[in-house]
This record gives sequence, structure tokens and C-alpha cells, in this order.
Amino acid sequence: MKSAVIQMVSQSDVPANLERARQLLEQAAEGGARLAVLPENFAAMGRRDAAAIGRAEARGAGPILPWLKQTACDLRLWIVAGTLPLPPVGQPEAKSHACSLLIDEHGEQVARYDKLHLFDVDVADNRGRYRESDDYAHGSQVVVADTPVGRLGLSVCYDLRFPELYSALREAGAELISAPSAFTAVTGAAHWEVLIRARAIETQCYLLAAAQGGMHPGPRETYGHAAIVDPWGRIVAEQDNGEAVLLSERDSSEQASIRARMPVTLHRRFFSQDALRPAHTSE
Repeated sequence: MKSAVIQMVSQSDVPANLERARQLLEQAAEGGARLAVLPENFAAMGRRDAAAIGRAEARGAGPILPWLKQTACDLRLWIVAGTLPLPPVGQPEAKSHACSLLIDEHGEQVARYDKLHLFDVDVADNRGRYRESDDYAHGSQVVVADTPVGRLGLSVCYDLRFPELYSALREAGAELISAPSAFTAVTGAAHWEVLIRARAIETQCYLLAAAQGGMHPGPRETYGHAAIVDPWGRIVAEQDNGEAVLLSERDSSEQASIRARMPVTLHRRFFSQDALRPAHTSE
């Protein structure tokens, strides 16, 4: 069964972004995809009112969640909804998380992943300073769920720099991992391909790396290069910039063979803090 990875160039206009996302998801469904991954901030880029968007969605007054349900039902498609701001369940006034939802073909929420690692860094680009923690709270849970294309682990963008999360997803049974992203042009050019291939290689999972790829309000330029990476670290589909729908089918037999021939989970060793201290040597 096929998976789709979508690249967008989202702007600040939520209805326009949802309309364009619908068109791209239609292409994914027409191409035979059973699951499609939208990029980070697919519904809005460059907005400074994440809290208001999150509160509206939590109260049932926003457009994004109803759109997700309807689109999944109409297209009979499982959707990884990139990220959208959502407060904790039952706490509409609390600080939002950068939340990645897994929606099934009946429009039901199967899983929710709140981004663990927030992008609080300085980058040598037009914007210069990024502080996601100003708008979002840290998540706290590792999330894996069963889908028609295999067992899926959820991650988001900056998470790619923290391999321990991906090891945990593999330990929880992940066969594919979604990574909806919006890498800056600077950090993407330096590290994007290395990171997505490394995470696929070390987990022996398919990496579904959706992306933003172009110019956005802010001003902000994203790197693009959405890709699907196989468990051997090969890029099987990629788009540099602009919109795209990438399709690939998981080869479960080859994945099982890779894992059997190189059983890294059986070889993993764990070290105590004492073992990490430099050994004393005598002169």
C-alpha cells in the first residue's frame, strides 16, 4: 500500500491553505495512497496568533479540524495533519502544543502527538531568531499507531536532531515514521538530507518527510526537499522546492530482510553514567 508525502508553500491565509491542501490530498488519493503526510504548519505559516487559532479549534469554532474530518472521509484517506496549534484536551485556555494528528479514513482521530522538541535557535537568515516556546508548550509522549500502511511513529521537524526519540519509536514497533517539517533554507541546506537519512538508517524505518518549500510571511524561506527515505537510507522520492505529492509503496519483505540481516535492536548497548566517565590511567 502506498504512502504520500506532501510539500506545500503555505501562507497566512487559513482557508486558502486548506483549499490547496485538499487539492494535493486529492492527487495523493488518486495516486493510490492510503496515508498522506502534510507538512508542518500546513494550515498557516507566519501567523502570530497560534493561541487564538488553538482556542478556536478546541472549542469547535475553527475551520481546521472539521476540514480534516471531512477531507479524510471524502477521500477515504488516512491523514497525518502536519502540525496545528491545539491546547491540551479539556483545557482550551492552556498554552497550545504544536500538534500532529493522525486521522483515519472515517474522519476519526486515531492518535495525537505533541511536538517534544521546540525550535528555540538563532539562524543566519532574514528572520534570525526563532522561539517556538513563546507560542507552544513542550509535548511529553512518544506516539506510535497502527495504520493501513504499517505501524507509524509520529515526529515533527526539529525532533529530527534528537535520535533518542527515533530509537524509542522503533522500540515501540514503528515501521514508518512521519516527520512533517518546515526547515529553514539555511539549516535545511546544511543538515536536512543527512538527518532524514540517518533517522531512517538507524531505525530501519521508512521516513515520510513532508516539508514546506518556498517563501512565506515573516519573511521566512523554507528549504523544501520533501522526501521518502527507505530503511536502507535510500531517497526513493524527493522534491526540491514548490508544491508536490510524492508517492511510494512500503516493501515490507525488504524491510524485514534488512532488519534480520542487521539486527541493530538486539545489539544496542546501554551505559551507566559511571561508564561514561573517562578512565583513570597511571603514569
